[in-house]
Amino acid sequence: MGAYRNARLRLRRENIDLPEDRGCLQWVLGVPLGLLYVPAAYFCVLMLIAEVHPDDDRMRVDIQTGAHAVFAICLVGLLVSLFPVYRRTLNRWWYALPLLLAAVALIRANTV
Repeated sequence: MGAYRNARLRLRRENIDLPEDRGCLQWVLGVPLGLLYVPAAYFCVLMLIAEVHPDDDRMRVDIQTGAHAVFAICLVGLLVSLFPVYRRTLNRWWYALPLLLAAVALIRANTV
């Protein structure tokens, strides 16, 4: 009876939904996503600190190009994080950063 009980408990612990089982997997998925969002955050900071003069059309085009780059990076990040969030390996807060960065880029591109 003891061996059967130990085997049954061991099988129950092998569920992927337990927090202690997904710690390493969160790092494996989270580090590349974090490295993907660093350039997007850098481009957002560059767009926010850029000063645009009224007659400088080149700067406006550069800011809009940067906004498109941030959108592309955030879209790739969202696509990469869709499956791990669906499988509950990562939590839903991983959607917040790319959406926030894309919103900042959209607001800055429209207010130039």
